[in-house]
Amino acid sequence: MFTRRPFDVVVVGAGVVGAACAFYAARSGLSVAVVDRGPVAGGTTGAGEGNLLVSDKEPGPELDLALLSTRLWRELAEEFPEQIEYEPKGGLVVAATEPGLAALRGFASAQTEAGVTCEDVDHLQELEPHLAPGLAGGVHYPEDAQVQPALAAAHLLKASGAELLLGEEVVAVLRGADGAVRGVRTVRGDVLAPAVVNAAGTWGGQLAALAGVELPVLPRRGFVLVTEPLPRVVRRKVYAADYVADVASGSAALQTSAVVEGTAAGPVLIGASRERVGFDRSLSVEVLRRLARQAGELFPVLKEVRVMRTYHGFRPYLPDHLPAIGADARVPGLYQACGHEGAGVGLAPATGLLVARALTGGAPGGGAPELGGAFDKGAPELAEAFRPERFGVGAGVG
Repeated sequence: MFTRRPFDVVVVGAGVVGAACAFYAARSGLSVAVVDRGPVAGGTTGAGEGNLLVSDKEPGPELDLALLSTRLWRELAEEFPEQIEYEPKGGLVVAATEPGLAALRGFASAQTEAGVTCEDVDHLQELEPHLAPGLAGGVHYPEDAQVQPALAAAHLLKASGAELLLGEEVVAVLRGADGAVRGVRTVRGDVLAPAVVNAAGTWGGQLAALAGVELPVLPRRGFVLVTEPLPRVVRRKVYAADYVADVASGSAALQTSAVVEGTAAGPVLIGASRERVGFDRSLSVEVLRRLARQAGELFPVLKEVRVMRTYHGFRPYLPDHLPAIGADARVPGLYQACGHEGAGVGLAPATGLLVARALTGGAPGGGAPELGGAFDKGAPELAEAFRPERFGVGAGVG
């Protein structure tokens, strides 16, 4: 066991959220170490599709966060045009029935008032020629996009210049006699810093407990099917309107709704499922059959296509469906950046920027951008919505 040189901040978690925190903290002039018990993007990030969505979020704090992240992802794509594989493909949400379409249009109207760009679509085949006939209509969201999440995490970490300490599990959060954070202890030694950022994703609750506070992060399992390489039969991210309700649901039971998207490499990705089964990694044939059937109903051309592989992961779920972001008032020096559920990739830059501003007392610092938009107008209300200590009281000095 040994103690390394001190840093300004230790980020726990080398997924895309942790990478964004490291990136913007470093751009604000801070020295950063990133600790992870596994490799870069070894958790939820590596099991994700890389979606950057505004289409599935109702007006409120999460949508404001997504709109900020949309702008930041565009800036990152200009800075790293090849590294992160940013694709502004757009999204298309479809409804099978007229009542469903009316509800979808009402949802979109509220989003428009909140700053989202979207448009009604009556002739769906003009945007997606292979969609099933007979659907009532849909809404097109040109701001929806996609990145390659593992590459994005890796390149943000590289650009940050942070010291990477991979394969090191954090076994304790170090605190002084006054209760303030002074670093972390890993299986290999101590990493000292006056600030620790919890970007541990699905395991964020466990890390918070090491610091003596409650953060009720639960794993929500999801599966994805990957087809054989195809011509671009699906041009955008396309999903049924009931997907939005599944995202917002707090049910622990299995939920599936058709989410289909093509990729630049050729394979089509098919989701989405949600269920709370702990960290059970077993394969569920029932889920895979449901996803395949629903995708075929949406795109009949996929009924004859081979599925080459499947993968699954765990989304970090918090009971109110909002992430915990910012300084945790219960422990001086502890910052939270987890609980994004399935939106972590999309919300990562905004989360990283907010954490960096909290670390530096609100000043954007060196190369960090301004927040802009809704965050400048309603920052106190938004900070309250993401407040980490909203879930419980903290423990005493550890």
